[in-house]
Amino acid sequence: MSAEALLAFGRTLPGVVVDTVGAGSAAPEIAWGDSFFYYDPDDDERNRMHPFATIATKDYTGFDEASDLDRPGIFRLNIAVGRAAFRDLLGFEPDQLQTHTGGFDYTRLDLLLPHPIYAAQGWVAILNPGERTLETVKTLIAGARDLAAKRYDRRASR
Repeated sequence: MSAEALLAFGRTLPGVVVDTVGAGSAAPEIAWGDSFFYYDPDDDERNRMHPFATIATKDYTGFDEASDLDRPGIFRLNIAVGRAAFRDLLGFEPDQLQTHTGGFDYTRLDLLLPHPIYAAQGWVAILNPGERTLETVKTLIAGARDLAAKRYDRRASR
């Protein structure tokens, strides 16, 4: 599944805004070209503080280089699945990543992995999702959207 197809899928979900940042945005230059999925049913940029999924297209030098995203044609889909789903998917608690890091090759394509930086917050990652993970990816994005909608509703009811 291409990054464009993932972005198109995200846009079909109710209340979702997908933003690919570039020059002229408030995002730092290193993020230009990356995409962010937000639950924002009011289409109000103030609601776009915390994405529930992202597509990273390059390494962030000195910070996030484990996936070697600077290879031609490589991107990484990152999804905030939450702690319970993370545990169900990967078999360990998100905050236990340090005891499991020797077993992950973050450069492999089409394989569900803990996010190399944000696993402790319940994020997973997949490089160039393909046939093996396509249905899982769609389910995880939709579930992450639902979690984001619940957070939005809790904030709105205060």
